[in-house]
Amino acid sequence: MSQEQLRPVRVGLLGIGTVGGGTFTVLKRNQEEIRRRAGRGIEIAMVADLNTELAKKVVGDAAQIVSDARAVIANPDIDVVVELIGGYGIAKALVLEAIAAGKHVVTANKALLAVHGTEIFAAAREKGVIVAFEAAVAGGIPIIKALREGLTANQVQWVAGIINGTTNFILSEMRDKGLDFDVVLKEAQRLGYAEADPTFDIEGVDAAHKATLLSAIAFGIPVQFDKAHVEGITKLSATDIRYAEQLGYRIKLLGIARRRDNGVELRTHPTLVPMKRLIANVEGAMNAVLVQGDAVGTTMYYGKGAGSEPTASAVVADLVDIARLLDAAPEARVPYLAFQPDSMSALPILPLDQVLTSFYLRLRVADKAGVLAKLTGILADKGISIDAVIQREADEVSEGSQTDLIILTHETSEGGMNQAIAAMQALPTVLAPIVKLRKEELA
Repeated sequence: MSQEQLRPVRVGLLGIGTVGGGTFTVLKRNQEEIRRRAGRGIEIAMVADLNTELAKKVVGDAAQIVSDARAVIANPDIDVVVELIGGYGIAKALVLEAIAAGKHVVTANKALLAVHGTEIFAAAREKGVIVAFEAAVAGGIPIIKALREGLTANQVQWVAGIINGTTNFILSEMRDKGLDFDVVLKEAQRLGYAEADPTFDIEGVDAAHKATLLSAIAFGIPVQFDKAHVEGITKLSATDIRYAEQLGYRIKLLGIARRRDNGVELRTHPTLVPMKRLIANVEGAMNAVLVQGDAVGTTMYYGKGAGSEPTASAVVADLVDIARLLDAAPEARVPYLAFQPDSMSALPILPLDQVLTSFYLRLRVADKAGVLAKLTGILADKGISIDAVIQREADEVSEGSQTDLIILTHETSEGGMNQAIAAMQALPTVLAPIVKLRKEELA
């Protein structure tokens, strides 16, 4: 059948907000280019949004507008349902109903897939439909496709990413202006970089959802968000950002997935990264993901992680993939999580105590002889090797009889480090709670 005879792929959009509007705009503007690549047209035939007035303003007469998403799913002429509602609630029900109705699904919903992906992919496999989700991680950066297809020859060793623009913007501002978190958050909200309720971003949940999806694709394990370690940036102080800078490091909120012999580390937390690494220099609301493969070495993917058209770029790329595969047998398609469903790995997610990393410790101590010897003795007893020790001059801190001591360690287990910190904290010469941050060389 020639391209002219192939009917267009008919799409139903659930949600016409920022990404939905961008998807409509990009498809319309680049329709001829997209048709040349997909081999057939792709058209938005229906839009469901509770705000039908807004939908009318965006799409005009180009598509049928309804307020009920289920009307889109029930329409036999719709081939693909694009879910842009977000969250776990109604979005999950609608995605499963679309699959049950034999529709292919495109979603930007990382929260839904990180928590319920196993159930959704199983349902899709049973019905022989595609679930595509490039837009769910890092906006317009094609990291899912790179991991799932471009790097398929590699055994992936680790993935580390700045995958939340809000927190990266806040950390960049804290470093540039020397301000504390609370002040910068208010500014980020005023500028529209942070939501009115920024909890998912600043507590690391959004980045952890994305890291969970990356871990599944990188290592062929089920999505297991409930086993991820999730830590945000709310407790980070300008003092530690400044000290890190003096030591040659930047602090970034990283989502990390690392393969070990006994399991997979899956963690999101503020991390010291050497300034000489490209990823340490990713500023503002930009995203970047590093992937270490055994054959290719380190590759980095950089770009806009959010926004109307960058995210729409990923949604439309998924639609093009579906258009190309619409008539292909299910077994000819790329598996949802890169590995064949019957070949998924049983590698467990490691508990945090077993995670291996390096550490930055900041201790407020009495400025007396013998304090450092006691602290380094405790670390030695626990088998923790010290990389560097820096003692700030007493006149650099508020009290002349106190000083800040910074200790950088070599790689050790989280559990061992916590035991050492408990022993150090018990010393009468340690005058405040010890600050602990993780450090990754990403070499």
